Amino acid sequence: MIRKRPNDRSINRQQRSPTTFWSQCLNIRSLKQIHGFLITKGFNSNQSALRELIFKSAMEISGALNYAHQMFDRISEPDTFMWNTIIRGSAQSQNPSEAIFRYTQMEKCDVQPDSFTFPFILKACTKLRWRKMGFGIQGKALKMGFMENNFLRNTLIYFHANCGDLSVASELFDDSAKKDVVPWSALTSGYARRGKLDVARRYFDEMPVKDLISWNVMVTAYAKRGEMESARKLFNEAPKKDVVTWNAMIAGYVLSGECKKALEMFEEMKNKGERPDEVTMLSLLNACADLGDLQVGMKMHWSLSEMMSSDGFNVLLGNALIDMYAKCGSIERAVKVFLEMRKKDVSTWNSVIGGLAFHGHAEESINLFTEMRRSKVRPDEITFVGVLVACSHAGKVDEGRQYFELMRDGYNIEPNIRHCGCMVDMLGRAGLLDEAFKFIDSMVVEPNAIIWRTLLGACRIHGNAELGRRANARLLNMRRDESGNYVLLSNIYASKGEWDRAEKMRKMMDDTGVRKEAGRSSNHFISIFTDFGLPNSVRHCWPLRSHVRLARQGRNSIISSDTDTPNDILPQLCKVWNLHFLVVAPFTSQSSFLSDSEVVQWRPGPPNFCTISRPP
Repeated sequence: MIRKRPNDRSINRQQRSPTTFWSQCLNIRSLKQIHGFLITKGFNSNQSALRELIFKSAMEISGALNYAHQMFDRISEPDTFMWNTIIRGSAQSQNPSEAIFRYTQMEKCDVQPDSFTFPFILKACTKLRWRKMGFGIQGKALKMGFMENNFLRNTLIYFHANCGDLSVASELFDDSAKKDVVPWSALTSGYARRGKLDVARRYFDEMPVKDLISWNVMVTAYAKRGEMESARKLFNEAPKKDVVTWNAMIAGYVLSGECKKALEMFEEMKNKGERPDEVTMLSLLNACADLGDLQVGMKMHWSLSEMMSSDGFNVLLGNALIDMYAKCGSIERAVKVFLEMRKKDVSTWNSVIGGLAFHGHAEESINLFTEMRRSKVRPDEITFVGVLVACSHAGKVDEGRQYFELMRDGYNIEPNIRHCGCMVDMLGRAGLLDEAFKFIDSMVVEPNAIIWRTLLGACRIHGNAELGRRANARLLNMRRDESGNYVLLSNIYASKGEWDRAEKMRKMMDDTGVRKEAGRSSNHFISIFTDFGLPNSVRHCWPLRSHVRLARQGRNSIISSDTDTPNDILPQLCKVWNLHFLVVAPFTSQSSFLSDSEVVQWRPGPPNFCTISRPP
């Protein structure tokens, strides 16, 4: 085949006029067109043109790195610049190991690396956390006499600060390195990420010039440690902020449980004109989920919809939305997001399966699990927790046993304490108390107090005093300071009419010094405040007003009535049967807790004071 001889003057003219040639290479389509033009004109062996092609595809045009590798493989003798460019582009990509592969190829081809080669390799080693490889590159750079190069030295400091040896990073940080902000930021970041925040702060305070990266590193470090006051102080002092700075604060408040402050920070962020990104929205969705604030969560969903392209939500955002809606009680919206997602991972399926199960939609949860298996998505241990919860709530004992065996034998997932707890709960709800007891005894993992308390609660529901006594004995062997263990068994005896045993359990509780901790509950609409920790013999109620509210809570309802004086409600307080508890409470004060099946007498006391006592 006769090859056209390149016209050197034309290629030189094109190099001198980048605005009419290479500046037109803006995307992968134009890149391919220019590549084809060079081939047809016989310039495909011109070193200058090949360098420009490799640089454009590896460094400047998004999504063209694979095409750069394909072109590079067809170059018979790439020079050092081309090797460095393909290594550099690979080091910055999502697959930095490709940079290491190209470097080994470079060595096999006997191409001598220069002072630019090693920094690109070290960046890849840093991203991959390949310590040994990084140390080896440092040794070769030292042998070749490149250690005086400032670019290489700064990259070495960055490598050692992030995943290498901090002492080596400190040794490399000499007077010449202190003139550059990059090594200062690298050391500050390295010590902060290793948990040595005091050293990181010392470097930060000594920095002659603090760049935005350094401010972000310190704010993030304090936020991750939960030191939000220090993080906020630095945040306020930062002369400039970007979305990373705001995200660090918002995520820090969420991690610290201060979700309302996270939402307030988001409002402040919007007022400052800073545009949120996906990381911001992930943190905010977690905040809404923790608060259970559906209205704010829906606003975040709407904001996300405006930010997203026509491709819809990515997997992380979709999963966060599903989790938020499920925790906020809107399982219908969670399912809708699930159906709209084009890509799903196992966490996506888990969120909906678990959400449906915990919201009482057991059939839908199990059907979705069947669809998950049909879609060839491999379930994990979290998936089976949701499925077993669904079987427990639906009373599907046989199916629950089958799924438990499927998990162990079909997917080689060893049952953990949560799976076993679901099985005990399922058997207990179904009244299969003997089987539940045997299951606990056969567990591979050591049963904890929650397992035994679950069985004890089932014994209370089904009135099995003997098994309840045995479960309680196991509980007391674990810990004797939990008041609920005594109360549960006492209530079992009381429901069976065995008052002596019930009183004996109460006395045992008092003799061991166990007290029921005072609890507080509130309702935004009727302002009920209760004190559950008063002595059994006498209970007091101190109204701060003349109004007293009576609230009787059954399994699914609250019945309340208002009165001006306690005497007006005496007829309602003769006996309390089959209720979880009865509360007599003023609007803004403490009140009493009356246990199940307790006979109550009221004696009017002084004004605005009454006594509730158990009859002898």
